[in-house]
Amino acid sequence: MIRFDFPSHLYDKKEQFIDALKTVIDPELNINIVDLGLVYTIKIDEIHLNILIEMTLSSKFCPMGESILSATKNSMERTFPLFTTAVNLIWEPEWSYESISLAGLKALRGC
Repeated sequence: MIRFDFPSHLYDKKEQFIDALKTVIDPELNINIVDLGLVYTIKIDEIHLNILIEMTLSSKFCPMGESILSATKNSMERTFPLFTTAVNLIWEPEWSYESISLAGLKALRGC
């Protein structure tokens, strides 16, 4: 579950943030980073026009990690061009298969 940290008047744009992040696909699993449960927090600083994404990877040794982080930053800046985005990679809480959404599990199973 993604934690949102931004002004209440922006909550109507919550789905826009999620949809932008869903365009980022983990190339090894072919599932988006939201349904994989890799995104923990989205913070918006409206005054300084900053977006901060806190997320993890499925493994500290993920060979596509840098690509996923870059794609995350690019997806936000493409969708919200007035904002600058930073992506912080965090390891706590540690990612597990329990983090995957129902839609992600169906995609993994090919349903």
